[in-house]
Amino acid sequence: MKKMTYAEAERDGIRLEMLRDPNVYLAGEDVGIFGGCFGQTTGLFQEFGPQRVVDTPISETAIVGHAVGAAAAGLRPVVEIMFIDFMGVCMDEVLNQAAKMRYMFGGKAALPMVIRTPCGAGVGAAAQHSQSLEALFTHIPGIKVVMPSTPADAKGLMAGAIRDNNPVIYIEHKVLLGVQGDVPEGEYIVPLGKADIKRVGSDATIVAWSGMVPKALAAADILAKEGISAEVVDPRTLNPLDKDTLMNSVAKTGRLVIVHEATKTGGFAGEIAAIVADEGFDLLNAPIKRITAPDCPVPFSPILEKAFLPSEEKIVRAVKELF
Repeated sequence: MKKMTYAEAERDGIRLEMLRDPNVYLAGEDVGIFGGCFGQTTGLFQEFGPQRVVDTPISETAIVGHAVGAAAAGLRPVVEIMFIDFMGVCMDEVLNQAAKMRYMFGGKAALPMVIRTPCGAGVGAAAQHSQSLEALFTHIPGIKVVMPSTPADAKGLMAGAIRDNNPVIYIEHKVLLGVQGDVPEGEYIVPLGKADIKRVGSDATIVAWSGMVPKALAAADILAKEGISAEVVDPRTLNPLDKDTLMNSVAKTGRLVIVHEATKTGGFAGEIAAIVADEGFDLLNAPIKRITAPDCPVPFSPILEKAFLPSEEKIVRAVKELF
């Protein structure tokens, strides 16, 4: 194991896959000489050169469109959209091309491409650079959605995403990029579709992903001091979703709180709640609770941004309401 930041672990995952497979390459705005907007690709240009670490024009449509063609032709592009908010510019390429081609060609074409993009508030970047839009992409059949919460998962899920033969949207949280943790050295793969129990508990299940996992763990620490044992389940990938781990946890605890940073209406917490209500209603001893951001744009004001985001206190209060 080696101490790495989330960003370093992500870069290590990309680098090892580039060393292993010459078909893997990196492309995006400022990913080369500059090393990425948040430093995730530092040093890769110097190691692999301009043929495999490609600085692109400021055109999300071109970045994703070229990746679709390259993947269909046999390469494995890893492309970056600098903020998830800008994914709207290239949605035709995502929604109507990348997501559909393998299905429409009867499986004869593989689309092994990864779109990396940062999400999340908490850094004062205001409404157009702070959104959590993961639910948009879970609604598109043919797209896999990955959201790591730890440095180890950032590395392992990156390798898993690059090796997958389907388009994967790999969503990294800006607040987590500098967080350090133990990361396995060398080749390390986390399979897509496998959740992780970040903390074992017996009284209530808290499901959280990405930037909300540290807050869920902090809330579980507070609850433990008050005699409530909370289990924290991190799906890690929203599509495919590991329903077995989720249902087994709810069967054990009988209570469910779902936490995400995205706004409430249409958020992925609603999908998880619907699955549990449909397939495990008899397992529940209390109503399902959702802790989310309110249905409004992310405020620029630091005070309002803090109020906008889910907090440990809100999670603790929601869990207590179930007893």
